[in-house]
Amino acid sequence: MKLKKNIAVSEAGLLFNPVTGESFSVNPIGTEILNLLREEKTDEQIRSAILAKYSTDNPTFEKDYQDFIGILSHNNLLENHEETKA
Repeated sequence: MKLKKNIAVSEAGLLFNPVTGESFSVNPIGTEILNLLREEKTDEQIRSAILAKYSTDNPTFEKDYQDFIGILSHNNLLENHEETKA
C-alpha cells in the first residue's frame, strides 16, 4: 500500500491532493504513518514502529490503523494495485 506520489504532505500534517484540490489534516501519529507509507513500509513494519513508540496495544492500533487507511482510500489518496502496474 502506498500513498499516491502527487499527494503533498507537510511536517505539520497537512495533505494536499493537487488533482482534486482537496486538503486534509492529520495528527502527529497520522503524519508518522503517512511518512512510513511514503517509505513503502509494510503494514507489519508500520505496526511495529507505532507500537514501539506509543503506549497502545495491538487491537487498538489495528482498529485505528484500518480506520485511517479506510479514510485515505475513501479520499483516493492511496495507489491501488492497477495504478502501480501501469
